[in-house]
Amino acid sequence: MNILDENIIVSQRLLLDSWHIHYRRIGGEVGWYGMKDQNEIIPLLHTLRQPTFFTRDRDFYHARLRHPDYCLVFLEVSPIEAANFIRRLLRHKMFRIQAQRLGKVMCVNEAGLTYWQVGEKVMQKVEW
Repeated sequence: MNILDENIIVSQRLLLDSWHIHYRRIGGEVGWYGMKDQNEIIPLLHTLRQPTFFTRDRDFYHARLRHPDYCLVFLEVSPIEAANFIRRLLRHKMFRIQAQRLGKVMCVNEAGLTYWQVGEKVMQKVEW
């Protein structure tokens, strides 16, 4: 299940819709508007089935937030590029299926992505 933070703008959600990328959004289909970052969103993710949470909020990019039951993706891109990078990640051969993303805290940007994985001490880097 793909979950979008409130900070993913409408134009980007419309692009995802046009590409048939399914998602739910905070404040729309899950949770409520104005949820506090880690204090409320992380507990919400624990109630969902294997979510991948996409946000533009850097506060979610910390190794201590790793958990085997979800994936956190910090989009370090401009607001009008979020959808392209979400699609790019979801199509990447290493992260195409949900099981490949679980347990990771990721940072996605133009150069590629970095991530921490549950059970590993070293950050990994992947180029596009």
